Amino acid sequence: MKCEGEKVFLKPGSCAICKMDLKPITKKAKKVINDKISEESIFNLTSKWNTEEGESITLKELKGKTLVMVMIYTTCKAACPRLTGDMRNIEAKIPSDYKDDVQYVFVSIDPENDTPKRLKEFAKQNYIDEAQWTFLQGTEDGIREFANVLAVKYKEISPLDFSHSNIISVFNPEGELVHQQEGLGVNNKETVSKIIETVVKF
Repeated sequence: MKCEGEKVFLKPGSCAICKMDLKPITKKAKKVINDKISEESIFNLTSKWNTEEGESITLKELKGKTLVMVMIYTTCKAACPRLTGDMRNIEAKIPSDYKDDVQYVFVSIDPENDTPKRLKEFAKQNYIDEAQWTFLQGTEDGIREFANVLAVKYKEISPLDFSHSNIISVFNPEGELVHQQEGLGVNNKETVSKIIETVVKF
């Protein structure tokens, strides 16, 4: 649902700000994604990544869908399980009409231990092994470069243990950052609305 001021809401009613009645969103024909990449796009990063399926890709190959991305490591016992739960909670709130337009991407900060095989196991253990979920193993340099773009900080404390920022980032289909959610178990209403708004826009 949205008001004439283009704000997006999840439930019928009226806009709390402009008081206009909300109208159902009608899905538009898909905009043709520009072949050109803006300076702000993550698709400018040329690093190679391995997926949980053992395929080698660049970030540019994710172009065309709204991306919801988070950086984790699979041996984490504290924050990462909660971040994973937050991602699942966001995915569950996206209306079915838009589910095919969103890709959820987990980027490991522990490439030594988070092999494609381990990432696949993690996906199955957490019931996030369907097509809309992607897991990436990169190189140390590629991961650091990507983390800098997202303003995610991480540091290895000991083998199998890292301290890291808890940030979920939303990118439009052209790879430009449009929203970030920081913290664990926070209210994701704004994030969900931004994802829907981005899908509708593109």
